Amino acid sequence: QVQLVESGGGLVQAGDSLRLSCAASGRTFSSYNMGWFRQAPGTEREFVGAITWGGSSTYYGDSVKGRFTISRDNAKNTVYLQMNSLKPEDTAGYYCAARQRDGRFSYVAYKSTSYNYWGQGTQVTVSS
Repeated sequence: QVQLVESGGGLVQAGDSLRLSCAASGRTFSSYNMGWFRQAPGTEREFVGAITWGGSSTYYGDSVKGRFTISRDNAKNTVYLQMNSLKPEDTAGYYCAARQRDGRFSYVAYKSTSYNYWGQGTQVTVSS
């Protein structure tokens, strides 16, 4: 089991950058593939990005491709989401999630239902 705690959210202006962190408890962080999702009020949870357990592969949602970068540091049990060129439409609660390492991640990384564990989220608000 793993517990996830997000941090780094806040209020920024359009064009600014922000880095979110997701700290995981436990000694088996490297056993998990990790994902970031976001959700604005009244909308469905949207896939932002994902990274495999060793960091060799990353995946991104179309709306953030080229602006956001996901990375991880297994020694620190942390996954990051670097967000550049932020837009007002990026405003949402951002959630990290963990999925036990397996061979199917590339097929399911974008599905919120594929993840076993979730953090409580951190709010990002981008003003115009």
